[in-house]
Amino acid sequence: MAAEKVGGLSGAFIPVSEDANMIAAAEAGQISIEKLEAMTAVCSVGLDMIAIPGKTTAATISGMIADEAAIGIVNNKTTAVRVIPVPGKDVGESIEFGGLFGRAPIMAVNDGDPSVFINRGGQIPAPIHSFKN
Repeated sequence: MAAEKVGGLSGAFIPVSEDANMIAAAEAGQISIEKLEAMTAVCSVGLDMIAIPGKTTAATISGMIADEAAIGIVNNKTTAVRVIPVPGKDVGESIEFGGLFGRAPIMAVNDGDPSVFINRGGQIPAPIHSFKN
């Protein structure tokens, strides 16, 4: 969350659990997974170190990965996802990873069911220009 004068978000992979300002913004509801996905479209390279409820389904996580992959394909850049389902935890709670991994608030995920789309299968091609970022 630095200003452009010190690097900003130009291609950054911003780990929510490793940045005190990102943690505070997530806890205050000022940043959401959807906002982080939107940032991927313009200045970030993905969802990084985001704790989500342990009850989150594999289809929902697959949908998040598909969203990020689609952003990467459209923008010709590499994208990535590191979300961490935390068993027994729900939105509003947090987890302490310790060390460099820090602490992460459990963030809400969209409760839509992407199963029909995800279960279609298929392949998502890597961005053709993935070596540029």
